[in-house]
Amino acid sequence: MSLRLYDTGTRSIREFQPRNPGRVGVYLCGLTVQGPPHLGHLRGGVAYDVLIRWLRRDGYQVTYVRNVTDIDDKILVRGEEQGRPWWAIAYENERRLARDYAALNVAPPTYEPRATGHITEMIDLIAELVDRGHAYATPAGDVWFSVSSWPAYGELSHRRPEDMLASAEPGGGKRDSRDFGLWKAHKPGEPEDAAWTSPWGRGRPGWHIECSAMARRYLGDAFDIHGGATDLMFPHHENELAQSRGAGLGFANFWVHGGLLNLAGTKMSKSLGNTLSVESLGEKGFGPADLRYYLTTGHYRSPLEFSEDLLREAQSAWERLSNLVRRAVEALGAEAVIGGSLPPEFTAAMDDDLNTPAAVAVIHDMAREGNAALDAGDDAAAARAASGVRAMLDQLGLDPLDPHWDDPGDAKLTGAVDALVKLALEQRAEARARKDYAAADRIRDDLAHAGITVKDTPRGPVWTVD
Repeated sequence: MSLRLYDTGTRSIREFQPRNPGRVGVYLCGLTVQGPPHLGHLRGGVAYDVLIRWLRRDGYQVTYVRNVTDIDDKILVRGEEQGRPWWAIAYENERRLARDYAALNVAPPTYEPRATGHITEMIDLIAELVDRGHAYATPAGDVWFSVSSWPAYGELSHRRPEDMLASAEPGGGKRDSRDFGLWKAHKPGEPEDAAWTSPWGRGRPGWHIECSAMARRYLGDAFDIHGGATDLMFPHHENELAQSRGAGLGFANFWVHGGLLNLAGTKMSKSLGNTLSVESLGEKGFGPADLRYYLTTGHYRSPLEFSEDLLREAQSAWERLSNLVRRAVEALGAEAVIGGSLPPEFTAAMDDDLNTPAAVAVIHDMAREGNAALDAGDDAAAARAASGVRAMLDQLGLDPLDPHWDDPGDAKLTGAVDALVKLALEQRAEARARKDYAAADRIRDDLAHAGITVKDTPRGPVWTVD
């Protein structure tokens, strides 16, 4: 079975076949960096990181592009509100985003272009659309895409142009209220450094043209996969598709959209003030690995509900998997849990539109087998299970032994706890040796009250943190 992905354009799950054998081009709509990133933004980054890892595991050479929109109306508004240069706000939030992606073990893309670095390409693409009759300039210096000039408009979102409401973009001189902006003329009061010279006068690009131009620059006229969150399907991706096809580009073969992160049934957004950052969640005791595991357990196309209770459950589940791998290393040695193969059930789940919930269920089933084998002293079975668990977690970016997850402060604390628990278990063993079972039970109970469970096995006592 080969990888199958749900294509929004056809509303069907299709077998993935790249345009060029062995090579895959992927474009993900990145963030508009008017504010700090929240967990909802990071969900898409994690989901696409899993996709890229899976494509590369299949042997594809992947060119992955994830843009940064660093010029936009919202960024200019933030600059005015804060009395700071717009570009300083954009760069500050871009760095925060990079830090959070790195914390969650999201590998950097092949290219991460900024919109402000590709104004020339955008102007060239707009000029092509004007020449082809799909765009027009107004005396004020704005350039608009003519929706009526493109009969296929609405093919991605499955909307009919005649049923659409007027575009939310203001501006005079539009021939049709549904037309959308490609170039925005510089307005009085706007920062002078937020405008570039063009054939239509000084101004800046519209949001939609940015992605079409940058995708073309790094992936060519046609590529394999275009992604983003479901709320970008219309109008952003619909407009991208229309202007790219209008310019004669093949553009994307697959449209892969991810579900949103909801808080109490409400879409997470800056305007609602219900954002949650990696930093704030860390202050509540949730580590980056906990967050990545939580974001991975939901299917990428489905809405994912957030609550601290659900995150706590994910944290406990991740700890169980991590403890199995570390327990196996302690009992069998690091060499015994290297190089495990991926179980067919895991591979089938991942090939089925990246069904990570089913894939994670396979991991937990094997982890239970591994713990049982360790308890029974079956070294061979324990090594097979622990190696398989580690291989599957690694494919999801969650290998517990990956140095990425090591924190110097945590390592010191872990060493101290190890030493203290070892001392307590030695005292318990001494009490049992002299048949002082009351003292031995008291030590075990004291450890349990501290959140440490002790289990007696043929190899001796083992302990885990609840």
